Amino acid sequence: MKAIGIHSIDYLVKQLPHPMAFINKNFELVAASKMWLEYFETKMDEARESNLLHLWNNKEDALWEQQLNKCFKGSMEFGVHYSTDKSGKELWSRWTALPWYDEAENIIGAITSLEDIGGQLEQEMKYEKLESLLREQSEITKVGIWEYHLATDRLIWSEMTRKIHEVPSDYEPKVDTAINFYKQGHSRNTIAMLVHNGLHRGTSWNEKLQFVSAKGNEKWVIAAGKPLYKNGEITRLIGTLQDISEQVAQEIKTKESERLLRTLIDNLPLNVFIKDKDSRKILVNKAECEYLGVDDPSKLLGKSDFDLYENNVAQISRDEDLQVMKTKKSILGKRTVSIKKNGASTSFLTSKIPWLNLEGESKGIIGISMDISEIIQKEDQLRDLINVTAIQNKKLINFAHVVSHNLRSHTANFSMLLDFLIKEKEENEKERILGMLSKASENLAQTLENLNEVVAISTNVNLEKKSLNLNQEITKVQESLAGFLKQHQVKIDNQISDKVHLSAVPAYLESILLNLLTNAVKYKDPERIPEITLSTRKQKEHIVFNIKDNGLGIDMNKYGNKLFGMYKTFHNNKDARGIGLYITKNQIEAMGGNIMVCSEVHQGSTFSVYFKDEN
Repeated sequence: MKAIGIHSIDYLVKQLPHPMAFINKNFELVAASKMWLEYFETKMDEARESNLLHLWNNKEDALWEQQLNKCFKGSMEFGVHYSTDKSGKELWSRWTALPWYDEAENIIGAITSLEDIGGQLEQEMKYEKLESLLREQSEITKVGIWEYHLATDRLIWSEMTRKIHEVPSDYEPKVDTAINFYKQGHSRNTIAMLVHNGLHRGTSWNEKLQFVSAKGNEKWVIAAGKPLYKNGEITRLIGTLQDISEQVAQEIKTKESERLLRTLIDNLPLNVFIKDKDSRKILVNKAECEYLGVDDPSKLLGKSDFDLYENNVAQISRDEDLQVMKTKKSILGKRTVSIKKNGASTSFLTSKIPWLNLEGESKGIIGISMDISEIIQKEDQLRDLINVTAIQNKKLINFAHVVSHNLRSHTANFSMLLDFLIKEKEENEKERILGMLSKASENLAQTLENLNEVVAISTNVNLEKKSLNLNQEITKVQESLAGFLKQHQVKIDNQISDKVHLSAVPAYLESILLNLLTNAVKYKDPERIPEITLSTRKQKEHIVFNIKDNGLGIDMNKYGNKLFGMYKTFHNNKDARGIGLYITKNQIEAMGGNIMVCSEVHQGSTFSVYFKDEN
């Protein structure tokens, strides 16, 4: 009977859907479910041959034995069992032990059941670890959690939320009092509206607001919240509260630094810009914007020099940028010329400095340019003034020599004739000497008149120029020389357009035309009828007036450097005084122009007068 009973128990227990075992008072396994054997990775025969305490490999065998002994005396025992399997894997289980009675109600052992709680413990450990991590993260990020239950009208704050509010750990908040922590005005009105919309419209929020703690400290916080639903109805609001006062203070400090830097660079009388690795502008100051003709810096950001300047100028700038970024060496005070798309050019003194990151790698360049166009213009004006002064000084010396020579000649002539007159006895001879004195007086007057005209041209610096129609001025001169031109049968070929206007002093232009036309006739070739061709051409900043004749011509190799000298004549012409071309040259130069001549003996001459085109 006993063998049959045990066999029956073994068969029944083996099929149980839970890890269960029957243990006698000798701690021997009598019967066990299949799941119990699988849990301990053993077989029934192996388990029956060894003491159960040894099979479990439990480091707390004494405690386990003690609890089973209590069970053998009629007590129900339970606890958590820890052991390791054959591979060393940890086994955690929750066990229960009940007394095992025979038919006579005698305790013959214990009935044990096990529940594997390894996964549950792992989850609990993960949860504890997660809670610990969240607490640490909350401390670092200063993010508090809150929860509001509509049914109970209860508002729950986490420890960090209380810290942000600077209230005791036992403080019990209410919705109204929580809202009143926000700064009166915009922040308080905003949070009240957000909470209302969250409760009644189901909207979430995330806002940056100002906050006043219980201790009166002003803070900046990010308040976030969202509704939770149950059966389609809002039952709770949950959210976070993050203290961002330090970030906001740093942002304000950064913005103040940026504003200070912007104020500084915008008020510098220099063009300041920063370019990235592709030479595209990422920062420009007010002076750079004004130079490039924009009122908003954003219109220049992202643009390269190729978008703003002529290609050749942009390429030079790009090559410089690459050089600075590659060598990490600055280019300082380099004189450059920038030509914009509209053709306007500006001279700069430019410096380019490498922009490096914390690792010392080039991120781009920092550029500073100073407009020196006005300085260069003044340098040019000063240079011109020096040149003019030098020329004027040279003229003055020459003029002094001429005056000294001519007046000395006239004085010597007068002195000699007067001496002859005093010593002469015959009346006829005296009359002849008086005639010579009269002629000498006329020559002196003429000389003084010529010298006075030269002085007038040289000293009159405030000449008023006017826009004059060149053909109309030529016609006036031709009319005044009509008899002279007719007498010499002069042929004039005027190829000048009626639209040509010159900026000139009217009296000077008339004098220039008179001198050049009369000279072309005076020095005609006796074997040819005088032919004069008048024309103009545009050359850079000048209008060039050409007067070409077929006269005697001039040996330029012999007389070229003396052609416009005072009292210089090169032909045996009784009417030549050597003053006309000298005066003409002075008049042209007084108006900011120049005169050139091209001539060949027996072929004729071409005088080219350069007038500044001021249109």
